Amino acid sequence: MSAPGGAAPRTVTLLVNPAAGGRRGAEVAARAARRLLAAGARVDVVAGRDAGEAREGARACVAAGTDVLAVAGGDGMVHLALQEVAGTDTALAVLPTGTGNDFARVLGVPTRDPAAAADVVLGGVRRTLDLGRATSLAAGGRGHWFGTVLTSGLDSLVTDRANRMRWPRGRARYNLATLLELAVLRPLPFTLEVDGGAREEFEAVLVAVGNTTTYGGGMRVCPHAAPDDGRLSVTVVGPAGRGRLVRAFPRLYRGTHVTHPLVRTFHARSVLVHTPRMRAYADGEPLGALPVRAEAVPGAVRVLVPAPGAVGGGG
Repeated sequence: MSAPGGAAPRTVTLLVNPAAGGRRGAEVAARAARRLLAAGARVDVVAGRDAGEAREGARACVAAGTDVLAVAGGDGMVHLALQEVAGTDTALAVLPTGTGNDFARVLGVPTRDPAAAADVVLGGVRRTLDLGRATSLAAGGRGHWFGTVLTSGLDSLVTDRANRMRWPRGRARYNLATLLELAVLRPLPFTLEVDGGAREEFEAVLVAVGNTTTYGGGMRVCPHAAPDDGRLSVTVVGPAGRGRLVRAFPRLYRGTHVTHPLVRTFHARSVLVHTPRMRAYADGEPLGALPVRAEAVPGAVRVLVPAPGAVGGGG
């Protein structure tokens, strides 16, 4: 599952989202570049004016054989980078400067210590992790890689609202968006097909499909997920009154919601999810309208994680 590492990479591409964390991404990338150059690495910087331009730059660097693509940004920039590094020899590293930073938490990268995060790029260990592959059947069948959680139902509505909000920042934004959506939520009619089997129809509040455990800045919606077991973890929350859901909401951060009688969880290698008039999100990014088919792809990406015994700055 892990490969030898620790030596400074020969070539590092820094993919920067200048807007992440109030332009903190550019500052963190500049500091990381200085540390990498001092260690003898060759450093290229890609800072597109928009997501399309950033992705084109990342694609060119990966095609040219860069050893590491280091993302200075949040989960949205990680999602963009995954589209280019999946299935290649280029390792992904994360310099977290975004709102949620859930993929950085998966890797064990400090989210509040830029210097420690840069040290992971310099001396981290390579691991191979699974990814999810999601295809929106309503959007022409184009597939997208995702690293964390694919959401539908309440999760999608919350992400829609959180993406429109400019205040507050961080975890508080998702908390507020969740409470606002709970105030108007109604049970939704879902269709689910697991591992190509018979389709099941039911009412639910949300269906989340996780390659990893968390989304929204640390909410453990799929606490049984593991990004190295070749499976996706599915969490279904059945219909419930708003008051009951509000009271249960804090349990999401602990992952103890799965013991609630209205919640069921299971693993699958592939799952088709549908509810009408709903967009799916993965890694907090829009994938397109449901229905969406998601599948686990074992060993799809190489990543850099802290070396054993490395001291982190908190996450």
